[in-house]
Amino acid sequence: MSRTITALFNTRADAEAGRQRLLATNIDADNVKIHDKASLGETAYSSHSAPGMWASIKNAFLPDEDRHTYEEGVRRGGFLLTADVDDDEADEAVKALNEAHMNSVDIDERASQWKSQGWNPPAAGLGMAGAAGMSTGFQKSSSMSAQSANQQASIGRTGSLQRDTATQSIPVVEEQLKIGKREVQQGGVRVYSRIVETPVNESISLREEHVDVQRRAVDQPISSDDVDAFREQSIEMRETAEEAVVQKSARVVEELTVSKQVNERQEQVHDTVRRTEVEVERLDGMTASGGTNDDSYYRSHFQSNYGASGGSYDDYAPAYTYGSQMRGDSRYSSRQWDDVESDLRSDWESRNAGGGSTWEKMKSAVRHGWDRMTNDTGTKRSY
Repeated sequence: MSRTITALFNTRADAEAGRQRLLATNIDADNVKIHDKASLGETAYSSHSAPGMWASIKNAFLPDEDRHTYEEGVRRGGFLLTADVDDDEADEAVKALNEAHMNSVDIDERASQWKSQGWNPPAAGLGMAGAAGMSTGFQKSSSMSAQSANQQASIGRTGSLQRDTATQSIPVVEEQLKIGKREVQQGGVRVYSRIVETPVNESISLREEHVDVQRRAVDQPISSDDVDAFREQSIEMRETAEEAVVQKSARVVEELTVSKQVNERQEQVHDTVRRTEVEVERLDGMTASGGTNDDSYYRSHFQSNYGASGGSYDDYAPAYTYGSQMRGDSRYSSRQWDDVESDLRSDWESRNAGGGSTWEKMKSAVRHGWDRMTNDTGTKRSY
């Protein structure tokens, strides 16, 4: 099943940007069109017998008021973007057109502005030629009622109003906490080596020779050994000495090792996550149990069960309401009374601390409000 999404823009550039954004979501280009003044035809407003530019839009089953408002926007120089999309493409298309940079017009706000300036739209079912008696041959599909797409996307951006036929939904979002690890620098060690000189003092014994020449007087006859005494001769004796000789040799006397030790530890991570909680509030006093007014129903129950106790209905009304609200709370909606009673009791006592509405007194009224939301009020049970 397909439907038509519409959006009004002030300029063709904005409309073309919207068209490109829709094409980026894989919508067929043949199903995305831009309409300007030339598309209006001879009459300013369409009618059932003369649909005008809407004739080319196969799923444009909009109310007359909406069609005439869009036509007025085009007549005033705007550009209407329409897209025929399948059901499974509708949400993505609406989301694309509701992006903040799309600059689409809030059609309801714009219509209110025109009306304040004196614009009077044609009556429903009639165009400009309505007084001449137009026939009603423009068929409207019963399965598609027009609704504003900004209502469908009300939890997103408000301001630009698109028209769509999709049902309204509120996404329930829940964050999940995932813990990972990453390395960070926490310091370290840098080791340098350099050459230094240290004075060294050592003692060593050195030997030196010295020649000692002595002359002494001798008076004795020459011997046969001294026959060569009258010839020239020389005697030579050399002196020697020791001196210190320094030699150096390098030896490894110490070794410095740099390494890392790895330790593991457990750390508790504390954070918060967000989630969407949906509270269902029934309007017009209708309940699922039969469509009767809640207040009247609870008053009747009070008179039958607690009227003789001397209390007033105003004392018990908050208990009835509390029970029905808690039954619709997402925290308790899928649980049974016996599972949640202790939680509800703690919550009730914290809300009514120091008052006369104790849990023991109001428990049965709270339980009846709870059962009222589950169509289980007909079951006989003792509180």
